[in-house]
Amino acid sequence: MGNYKVLFICTGNTCRSPMAEGSLRVLLQGRGIDTIDVLSAGTAAPPGCPATTYAVEAVKTWDGDISGHRSRPMTRELIEEADLILVMTPTHYRDVVTISPEAREKTFLLKRFPEPGDDGEGVADPIGGSLDQYNQTFLEIGEELGRMLPELIRRAAVKGERGS
Repeated sequence: MGNYKVLFICTGNTCRSPMAEGSLRVLLQGRGIDTIDVLSAGTAAPPGCPATTYAVEAVKTWDGDISGHRSRPMTRELIEEADLILVMTPTHYRDVVTISPEAREKTFLLKRFPEPGDDGEGVADPIGGSLDQYNQTFLEIGEELGRMLPELIRRAAVKGERGS
């Protein structure tokens, strides 16, 4: 039996998805939850790049630390290992299901979860923007994660009860 695995997907894995990963970790740690593993990857990410300076700074506002983050490309293996995949835009959704059509049932737009489908509003990429733009994106992501946290905890508990 393993932990419930959440995978965040964006494009370069240096801004949005690492901020989401870092903020969800802060939320989980604050509640003493250790049954959810959090990862991130990018649809066009070269391996090994750090999170942007502004992404690191934005996550610090919640006392999170993503300074050790290194980008990784989205792979079929990461997709298959994840219990839940949260993507930033409809394009990312389509990229995931192109690589792994069977992942459709566990892939959601961050701003639509738990509603299925690839139509809906995405989270804008702050790359190249100001610290204020990064902070705005981080707050947008954080609000969504706060909204969905009870459902994530419920899903992790169900997986734990099933022992799968």
